[in-house]
Amino acid sequence: MLPKRIPSLVWPAAQSSRTRLYSTESSSKLPQNSPSTDSPNTHYRITLYRSAIALPKRYKATLVSLGIHRRMQTVYHPHTPDIAGKILRVKELVLVQNVPASSVRTKTEQRWERRPQKGFEVVKTLRDMKW
Repeated sequence: MLPKRIPSLVWPAAQSSRTRLYSTESSSKLPQNSPSTDSPNTHYRITLYRSAIALPKRYKATLVSLGIHRRMQTVYHPHTPDIAGKILRVKELVLVQNVPASSVRTKTEQRWERRPQKGFEVVKTLRDMKW
């Protein structure tokens, strides 16, 4: 008996991007990575996704030097060689995105963006309910 054929280990999204890269379409039809192409990407947006609890002190110290103290915390840093080196040291723990200077947010601005709007909205009243 022959063994069953193992299915392809490439995800469908990766297959579509692979075919998109080798297609004969013009490059203007390909999706762009950055939403705004008029301003250059000058900052890193760094978000801690993995915890550093069981890691050596060197990794924890690198995260502290980047200004990250807890999971899902986001910080912004300009493109500099020392920041790039720190990111490379903890690359398995963080998600890094290149963003323009216009989308850099301070800690206070990030907090205000997470807050819900004041007041409330009436979705349904008891009179509207059918019994």
